[in-house]
Amino acid sequence: MSGNHLFDLIQSHMPVNPAAARFCEMTDGRVYTYQDVLDVSGRFANVLVSRGVKPGDRVAVQVPKSIEALMLYLGAVRAGAIFLPLNTAYTRNEIAYFLKDAEPTLFVADPKRADEMREVASECGVPQFETLGVWRKPAADETDADTGGTLAAAGLAASPDFTDVPRTKDDLAAILYTSGTTGRSKGAMLSHECLASNAEALVEHWRFTRDDVLIHALPIFHVHGLFVATHGALLNGSKMIWLSKFDPRAVVARLPDATIFMGVPTLYVRLLAEPALTREACRHMRVFISGSAPLLIETFNAFRERTGHTILERYGMSETSMLTSNPCEAKDGERRGGTVGFPLPGVGLRVRDDKGHPVRAGEIGGIEVKGPNVFKGYWRMPDKTAEEFTTDLWFKTGDVGKIDADGYVTIVGRNKDLIISGGYNVYPAEIEGFLNELPGVDESAVIGVPHADFGEAVVAVVVARPGATLDAGTLTAALKSKIANFKVPKEMFIVAELPRNAMGKVQKNLLREQHKGLFVG
Repeated sequence: MSGNHLFDLIQSHMPVNPAAARFCEMTDGRVYTYQDVLDVSGRFANVLVSRGVKPGDRVAVQVPKSIEALMLYLGAVRAGAIFLPLNTAYTRNEIAYFLKDAEPTLFVADPKRADEMREVASECGVPQFETLGVWRKPAADETDADTGGTLAAAGLAASPDFTDVPRTKDDLAAILYTSGTTGRSKGAMLSHECLASNAEALVEHWRFTRDDVLIHALPIFHVHGLFVATHGALLNGSKMIWLSKFDPRAVVARLPDATIFMGVPTLYVRLLAEPALTREACRHMRVFISGSAPLLIETFNAFRERTGHTILERYGMSETSMLTSNPCEAKDGERRGGTVGFPLPGVGLRVRDDKGHPVRAGEIGGIEVKGPNVFKGYWRMPDKTAEEFTTDLWFKTGDVGKIDADGYVTIVGRNKDLIISGGYNVYPAEIEGFLNELPGVDESAVIGVPHADFGEAVVAVVVARPGATLDAGTLTAALKSKIANFKVPKEMFIVAELPRNAMGKVQKNLLREQHKGLFVG
């Protein structure tokens, strides 16, 4: 082995004959074997090195979902680089912030946004810029921008042979940006050990075998789709059915060919809207896994009644990957709706009150965790990192929950006002910052309220400056040019004043109570 901690682990679990073992089947008919994984990731690793990427350099990537994008991630790991995936919905302003903060050596963008993003990269001082779409050779009348982009073209010309750069367990493999309540995004630094240990724990806990087939319908710019799903298949030496985007009909059509499906609650709501989702369609499935947002008990019960399968809900976050999971097999206990199960192997989890004292079983407090899966801190934010860890080095998740007498963990809320809409994290302070800069806006409060499809919906309550007249539609349109669409409020209210307590703090709990029925019924 090369001494590259994460990729050595992946390679050690590959089938004995990688050329004969299928890794991924695409909807366009293409098939990747495990030998293709080695060859294509090797090609990308060679291209990265040729572009000046050195061990420890950041490679920022905002591209459409494709198997090539996944191979680029593996190529970055093999080259000793730090992979920085970015949500495809992020706007120019948001991308500029990430590039200035992370200072990547290379930024890879969607070929369809090449001109815009090349300009952003230049403005932010990024030395190298490339594009990546779907891996295929351009026809005679096509250019790189019409097909796979410049990086794909370079990869086709590169050698598949690559000597992996040695990386220890403590070296960084990825940075995932997750916003904070101050509105400033923070880069969670994930080491080779963070990702490797979590992958091993999930394969063990979820009882993966080589016969499993995963339907991959998630984006690959966050923990769920990029790490949890793909690492599970890679460490299992098994196959994935690769969908470029979630399509409920396409998922239901492939259920008879699969054994595992992973999704956010929104995807399960949409699957339930498909008449073809029946017990017969799910007959060969082994497990349905849900995460990234709370699963409504109504969805949990409706899915079990329709399919005969009980969804396995788990809990994790960008800074830690997966932390807990409901049991996979009946002998280990029931999959209990409304809970996220037990801590995974190697993960420590405790609940403490505001003064740092342990709480009794069933009592609510702040959730703290410890283990090899926990991140190494926030990129270039040592003070913030120190603030988020206890003196005995447990990470304060910011989530509020309880541990029942029989060990099941329940998440009851978040003490940082985080909104999770459709599986995406939305931080009110960031949106409030943009709203408050708009003409005529005096102040604003952004909240999350229940939504049957998205789990939570973003709602904004805005106060106009004296003498100003505001229009909700105009404000919403202005926001759409500044932030990703999933962050844009689904409803906006113009009010005379915001409710406050005696200390002058806005009482968002009253706003949530007032608007809690907005999207239900």
